[in-house]
Amino acid sequence: MRIGIIGAGHIGGSLTRRLAALGHDVKVANSRDPETLAELAAETGATPVWAADAATDADLVIVSIPQRCVPDLAPGIVAKARDGAPVIETNNYYPRERDGRIDAIEDGLAESVWVSQQLGVPVYKVFNGIFWKHLLTQGAPKGAEKRIALPIAGAPGAGKDTVFALVDELGFDPVDGGSLEESWRQQPGTPVYGTDLDAAGVTKALAETPSERPEQFRAA
Repeated sequence: MRIGIIGAGHIGGSLTRRLAALGHDVKVANSRDPETLAELAAETGATPVWAADAATDADLVIVSIPQRCVPDLAPGIVAKARDGAPVIETNNYYPRERDGRIDAIEDGLAESVWVSQQLGVPVYKVFNGIFWKHLLTQGAPKGAEKRIALPIAGAPGAGKDTVFALVDELGFDPVDGGSLEESWRQQPGTPVYGTDLDAAGVTKALAETPSERPEQFRAA
């Protein structure tokens, strides 16, 4: 697939490395000049581009940037992807450590619904709760014992099927996390977040997630 990645931090950079190694045609961008990604490009074979060009003709787009930076993306930045291309977002809202207060999220809107509103397109939430080093190194063959599972929230259909297949290709069991409106079940501080559970464990954790956002993940 042709994959555009906006964001080259821990998760975006790890996905660039893994997906390029799997043979995908990866374009990657950060908030600066593409030349700042020369080392990552040399390592992986990915093509560094301006953020405005990352999604152009992509079969799948990944947005992996700090939550507070999403509104700063150029309007329509993911609209250059191919028709029907799913858009993955890996973001997390950390109001105290990084992002500051986002009123809509504090008032109860799921983080990924807010991201979807900012981007103006439907999104799928995945990769937000796995430690980046584990994303790089802990993928396992399908059927492996204790294979790490990752929840995927978003609308059903061909796009979600594509995201499921990508997660499996990366070496993780995809688990349906429900609609995007239910993506609060995998936000920071929830039972599934950062726990490396298997598929049964992820399913159980999602079902047992309390609806109240943990205090430490609310704005002070």
